Amino acid sequence: MQEVLPVIAEMFKHALATKNLKIVFGTDAVAGAHGRNAEEFIYRVQAGEESMDALVAANSRAAESLNMQNEIGSITPGLQADIIAVDGDPLKDITAVRRVVFVMKSGRVYRNEAGR
Repeated sequence: MQEVLPVIAEMFKHALATKNLKIVFGTDAVAGAHGRNAEEFIYRVQAGEESMDALVAANSRAAESLNMQNEIGSITPGLQADIIAVDGDPLKDITAVRRVVFVMKSGRVYRNEAGR
């Protein structure tokens, strides 16, 4: 895996430079890597993607790519939404995505450090 990382980084930079290309957030996570999506956000921004674009790629653009934008992908009345909140502003410091303080899935709060 380590050997292909430079190739992947170069390919991603080429994709970023391709005008009007919609890049979707995704992973080919191997066993043990699930739940580490924050690192993918950080990698993408370090490779040159704007923080907002990385966040959009994981949410509304991902939903659009699956033709599910009328069901998921944004916080909109009538749509399904799993929500997280982080400690910090990921637009200014993408590593804030590592500091999750609130998690809601299907309307149920699973973590709420902010409300303590």
